[in-house]
Amino acid sequence: MPPIPQSSDFPSSLTLSIIPPAPPGTNSTNILLILHGLGDTIAPYNSFASALHLPETTCITLQAPNPLPFLLTGYHWGDDLVFDGDTIDPDPGFTRATRLVAHDLIVNVLIGKLGYQPREILILGYAQGAAVALAAAMELNRSGRPGDREIGGVVALGGVVPLSAVKEDGGRGKSRTPVLLVGGRTPESAVTDGGTSRTKSEFEFVESVRWQRKGDGMPSSREEMMPIMRFFARRLRSRSGVPEGSVELS
Repeated sequence: MPPIPQSSDFPSSLTLSIIPPAPPGTNSTNILLILHGLGDTIAPYNSFASALHLPETTCITLQAPNPLPFLLTGYHWGDDLVFDGDTIDPDPGFTRATRLVAHDLIVNVLIGKLGYQPREILILGYAQGAAVALAAAMELNRSGRPGDREIGGVVALGGVVPLSAVKEDGGRGKSRTPVLLVGGRTPESAVTDGGTSRTKSEFEFVESVRWQRKGDGMPSSREEMMPIMRFFARRLRSRSGVPEGSVELS
């Protein structure tokens, strides 16, 4: 049984919070990485993670590595921060953030150091964090060893596969990591038809859900949470009541 991650397990350069399973003493069978959006911090996502109450699941909220310039508060995931008039380019490239999530966290620590299986690791990202979550799953599909290319799933809220992440797959084909795309009504949503098609061209299993409200955001009602919780119910593993040494058949 893998241990519950501790802050000391991760590189000291990372800012993150660890929300262990409840109640205390519960085993950690799954890991849910939570990635915030552009200009945010992990603080509100810690409360969100605690409120999820996912069984046998440790939530890790990760703060983006790059502070916003000009004394603005918050952080971003991009390789750069490009302004186009009064707006910020939503896809400045995410090479460094993708490697940080896919390799520094998932491969080196969660799998290599702590012994979690890729299938036991899921990512939930919002907006720019959703783009990084999807790009990280694509990177694992390209660079992972056989058996390590599929993680438990990605929930992308208000985000799609960024164009900058689309590369030659080297013969690997589509990722088998299941994806849930969630967005509000168009045209206010970032989950566009083109972005959804691009995501489906990179992932074999993609489910798309539209909220009734305009635009995107974090879920704010039971109705908006239901498709997310159904996805978790299908993808989270449980060892409660499973005899020691049992083998999962798939």
